[in-house]
Amino acid sequence: MGSRPRFIDDLSRAASDAPGPHSLNPLSDDALLDAYSRTVIGALERVQQAVAFISVERRLPGEPSGRSRGARGGTGSGFLFTPDGYLLTNSHVVHGATHIQVTLADGAKFDADLVGDDPGSDLAVLRIGSPEPLPHVELGESSKLRVGQIAIAVGNPLGLAQTVTTGVVSALGRSLRSNSGRMIYDVIQTDAALNPGNSGGPLINSAGQVIGVNTAIIPGAQAICFATAIDTAKWVIMQIFAHGRVRRAYIGVAGTTTPLSRRVQRYFGLSSESGVHVMEIVKGSPAALGGLRTDDTIVAIDGLSVQDVDGLQRTLDASRIDKPVGVTALRGAQRLELTVTPVEQAS
Repeated sequence: MGSRPRFIDDLSRAASDAPGPHSLNPLSDDALLDAYSRTVIGALERVQQAVAFISVERRLPGEPSGRSRGARGGTGSGFLFTPDGYLLTNSHVVHGATHIQVTLADGAKFDADLVGDDPGSDLAVLRIGSPEPLPHVELGESSKLRVGQIAIAVGNPLGLAQTVTTGVVSALGRSLRSNSGRMIYDVIQTDAALNPGNSGGPLINSAGQVIGVNTAIIPGAQAICFATAIDTAKWVIMQIFAHGRVRRAYIGVAGTTTPLSRRVQRYFGLSSESGVHVMEIVKGSPAALGGLRTDDTIVAIDGLSVQDVDGLQRTLDASRIDKPVGVTALRGAQRLELTVTPVEQAS
C-alpha cells in the first residue's frame, strides 16, 4: 500500500493539538451580538415594559346594555405614554367596547376607561388607575424620519404577547383610509411585519422613541405595513385632552403632497418647496363653493405656508370652523386668492 496523503496527516495533527471541549473559553453572548442586535435590544429595553395587551368586550346586536356573557371579544395592543396611566391605541381596537381590560408586561391587569376616540385618525386614548408611577415610552418626532431608518414594531399579534419585529421605514407621507372611511394622512410605511393584534402598538426608532402607532396591513401583501405618524398622534392626544374628541375644520378636498419646481417657486414668489395638489372636491363643499377646482395646488392658508397634506390638516383646526379663511392656490400660470369658510367635520 502507498503512503497516505499528507493532508490526512495534517488533519490528524490538528485534531490532536485542538483543545478539548472543557478547555474552550467561550465569549459571552454580549460579545457575540453585532451592532444591529445591540441597537434593537437597547431600543426594546426602553419600551417593552410600557407595551400593553388590550382585550375588549362588545355587545352583540340587539343585546341589552351592560356586560354580558355573550359579548363579542377583541384584542389589540397599546402603550403607556405618561406615568399616570394614559395609553394610546387604535380606535378600531376599542371603538364601541362595553368593557376594556389592559394587561401590562408584568402581568398586572387593569380596567381601562376610554378618554377619547378619534375614528378619523384611528387613534384612541385610554386611562388606567395605579397607585404607583407606571413605565412609559418617550414620544419621538416623525417629522425627522428618513426612509431607510430602522423601525421596530412591538405588540401582541394573534395574542402572542410582547412580539418584536424589525424592518425599516419604507416610505413617508402615505395616505390610508381608516375604518371610518376617512383618509389618514402622513402615514408611515414600514416592512416591520404586523399581524392582527399588533394594532395600537408602538413603532419605535433605534433610540427607543415611538415614531408611530401601528395601524394596518394590506391583506395578501407582504412587508407593506402602516403606522400613524406620532406627530399626528400628539395632535390628536391634545385635542382629546382639550375637548374629549377631535374637532376638525372641513373644506371638502382630497389631495396629495406635490413638489414645486424652482421655476414655479421663483415665478410665484413662494418660499415652500411643495404644496397640496387637489385630486378631488366634494360637491357642495366649502371648497367647491369657494371656487377651488381639481388640479389646483394649495400653497397657503391665511398666508401660512402649506407644504403637505398633513400641514393642510393641521392648519384647518377647530379655531377655523365657520370662519372665512384665505386660500392661496396655483392654477396653471395663475396665482389665486380665494375665500373658503370651513365647517365642522362630522363625527
